[in-house]
Amino acid sequence: MKALVYYLTYPLLFLISRLPFSVFYKFSNIVCFFVQHVFKYRKNVVRENLKRAFPEYDHKKFMNIENKFYRHLCDLFLEIIKSMGMTKEQMIKRFKVKNIEVLTQFEKKNTSVFLMCGHYASWEWMMSLGYHMKHKGYGIYKPIRNQYFDNLIKKIRSRHNAFMISQRTAAREIKRMEANNERGVFGFASDQSPRLKHLTYWRSFLGTKVPVFTGAERLAKELNIPIVFAKINRVKRGYYEVEFRVLSETPHKISDYGITDLFTEWLEVQIKDDPSQYFWTHKRFKHAKKV
Repeated sequence: MKALVYYLTYPLLFLISRLPFSVFYKFSNIVCFFVQHVFKYRKNVVRENLKRAFPEYDHKKFMNIENKFYRHLCDLFLEIIKSMGMTKEQMIKRFKVKNIEVLTQFEKKNTSVFLMCGHYASWEWMMSLGYHMKHKGYGIYKPIRNQYFDNLIKKIRSRHNAFMISQRTAAREIKRMEANNERGVFGFASDQSPRLKHLTYWRSFLGTKVPVFTGAERLAKELNIPIVFAKINRVKRGYYEVEFRVLSETPHKISDYGITDLFTEWLEVQIKDDPSQYFWTHKRFKHAKKV
């Protein structure tokens, strides 16, 4: 059944990936109408998240953010498909890297780098970093249940010099690569809600105390790999940029949770600057009442 769904869907995905950008974003507008107003995809989650994060906003402001968010959401997912048909030149033009020297300084020292970012703007197109440096780029991700679509996503990302590591095996794989002197840039989307367990770290995020993902910090401290914050931003529709900022060059010297706290604070500033670019369909506050 999984194979049937994939082979029936793939021709449509291929067609979308070949649309001219002018037509592509008009198609995204149509998809957005159905996602937001017909299917009402996770609308309750979006509204609950926004009200919790910004209780001071009035209804008009909420609706303005919500409308912009759904358009961004549809653009984002369709842009993953569009990546199948994009050339290197198109990707470099539409995803600008402002200060690659922040990463290449570690490359010159034969040191790996951990990138921490939130589900903000286009973390997907940041997978094109391999065009700008010698280190291989790796994204830590949650595999898709349908193996055919999972393989497609990995194929799309590898097309633009990025490779995927399952979050289930990430720590083991990175340790193996470090032991073999295989350096890389490893991307962590570190704002997801982690599984509850005894050692979970809780802190405020957008005004609510929630469990916070600490995997990137813990692994970086163990291996003493520098950590960099990736501030991704949408410049205009279909165009993004990323600016890098060092969180710590020597993680093993930072007190526990210090890097995670700083990352969270920087991400909050980014979200508050333009809430419409954040991924509000995530149930980021689902454990908030379990403090």
